[in-house]
Amino acid sequence: MDKKQAEKRIKELRKKTEYYAKKYYDDDKPEISDFEYDMMMLELRTLESQYPELITKTSLTQKVGGTVKEGFQKVEHEVPLQSLQDVFNFEEIENFDERVQKQALENNIEQPKYVVETKIDGLSAALEYKDGIFVRGATRGNGLVGEDVTENLKTIKTIPKELPEKINITVRGEVFISKEDFEIMNQEREENEEELFANARNAAAGSLRQLDSNVTKKRPLDIYIFNVQKIEGKEFNSHFEELQYLSNLGFNVNPVRIYCKNKEEIINAINKIGEDREKLTFGIDGAVVKVDNLKLREIMGTTSKVPKWAIAYKYPPERKETILKDIVCQVGRTGVITPMAILEPVKVAGSTISKTTLHNEDFIKEKGLKIGDRVIIQKAGDVIPEIVEAVKVKRTGEEKEFKMPRVCPVCGAEAVREEGEAAIRCTGIECPAKLYRNLVHFVSREAMNIDGLGENIIGILLEKKMITNIADIYDLKFDDIASLKKNGKKFAQNLVDSIIASKQNDLYRLITALGIRHVGVKAAKILARRFGNIDSLSLATIEELSEVEDIGPIVAQSIKEFFAQEQTQDLILRLKNAGVNTERIKDEEEDNRFEGKTFVLTGSLEKYSRDEASNIIEKFGGKTSSSVSKKTSYVLAGEDAGSKLIKAQSLGVQIITEAEFEDMCKL
Repeated sequence: MDKKQAEKRIKELRKKTEYYAKKYYDDDKPEISDFEYDMMMLELRTLESQYPELITKTSLTQKVGGTVKEGFQKVEHEVPLQSLQDVFNFEEIENFDERVQKQALENNIEQPKYVVETKIDGLSAALEYKDGIFVRGATRGNGLVGEDVTENLKTIKTIPKELPEKINITVRGEVFISKEDFEIMNQEREENEEELFANARNAAAGSLRQLDSNVTKKRPLDIYIFNVQKIEGKEFNSHFEELQYLSNLGFNVNPVRIYCKNKEEIINAINKIGEDREKLTFGIDGAVVKVDNLKLREIMGTTSKVPKWAIAYKYPPERKETILKDIVCQVGRTGVITPMAILEPVKVAGSTISKTTLHNEDFIKEKGLKIGDRVIIQKAGDVIPEIVEAVKVKRTGEEKEFKMPRVCPVCGAEAVREEGEAAIRCTGIECPAKLYRNLVHFVSREAMNIDGLGENIIGILLEKKMITNIADIYDLKFDDIASLKKNGKKFAQNLVDSIIASKQNDLYRLITALGIRHVGVKAAKILARRFGNIDSLSLATIEELSEVEDIGPIVAQSIKEFFAQEQTQDLILRLKNAGVNTERIKDEEEDNRFEGKTFVLTGSLEKYSRDEASNIIEKFGGKTSSSVSKKTSYVLAGEDAGSKLIKAQSLGVQIITEAEFEDMCKL
């Protein structure tokens, strides 16, 4: 490749790596595998080494990827949190050892030793202690400036809040989520119809970089400490000695650290970690080789991006060939129908894989998969098994095309795929696969508000087959409910009273409770006002529905499909027979003073929660929106109002205080 061709390719690679680095580091949503990204960086680094005059300071070979997320305070690292130079073969390990040996010889330092550690697949962070008290924690960011995530780090139980010694110290560690916890998180997200995390690293990064520490607190984060960045009043000779000291202080130190005397032992250690990686409870993306002698480290120094005294060996993903024996469909709690690959069992990265998700019909088409194909399997992020590709050259002609079902395999109701979505869903409200989730939603506070009928009780009722349908709630007897708890008579009476009271709810609550896709509380109130009763709503045409304010064609289609189902009509009939109100309850004198007005709420209000203020606005016929536009009528601004207030000012939207809002609401 000549210089002109190299320059063109370098520009292409820089553009690609910057885009993928942003998706990985800043958005925590990677679009390609680590291996693919590493190969791009390796090609870029190779070309730049061939044509050093083409190197620029902005190239990712010269700087650490990542920026500071908006909303976090910036933290300047006293000691930069650098990246590591990646290598992919043992020849480069031997070259590294030669460079170290040369520096040691030139500076009269005895035979250098090494420490080989696991390269934990997580998010790097620095923890700062003053007089032994944890005072601040920050992400790596771009290596020089990171994000202040102190409150989020305080939610991690393995981070000591106070040390046994009153010292000033800054340590570096890797925040991660264990393999087991990651699988549980993704299972829960799949059940809740949330986007799955691509890998454990990005799940950890996204969790730590939450603006609300209460969200972080719910995530199973952990940390391993692997370096002393700065310490006052103490000196160490070796890295291994530092790690032991950190362990004595109570830090959760990287558990895999192998002391090596030469390159042969380094290679053995890397191979050993590679063999044992499946047994580790946490994910790794390589092994790190570090010079142990701290004086030699200082002599060797660093580049603008990486230390010269350390190197990271990256393991290639293990791939195996097997047979795609069948594709079966499973129905999740939200009704999403997911195709699953049934495989000839094969051992990959230490575990036997016999099935894996195929996500949706688009994935199957993209990969060109057929039942009977020979396929290549790998583990994504060393955790999730995935099909990489079909080995089309080995096809015999006996392979079969697969088509996603258009009826639910569990209940037989129509299965639909909405425009712009990849998922196919069961539309049946009585589908047994969806029943638990539908029941939990039906009785929730924003829906029928049946107090006492929580998730645990619903689970018991289903297990005992005391309910097999939503309408069965209204057939529950006092004695049956009392039998669920020891001395359960008071509980039973309260629940019976709550069930009876729910029969008198307004129509909008019933519409909300039915769980029609895209129809939340706000849309339910609009539909209740427009149609007045459940029968009129169920008979409405798509055209009539689309004409309703804030009900677009997608929502209209969803409503029409829902009421067209035999299961829906059966449920509504049973609810009517049970005495559940299906009519809108009108106020004696309706006050629609905010009709046609759109409010945006921002900042903290003193007297109202966001929900309370929204309910008042909707009661008076108005509506709320989450974003400011020229169509916004008012912005209700509380304390610490942010970007929405600034946008309202720039657009000339009327801004009102809480006191002014109260005046507007007075009768």
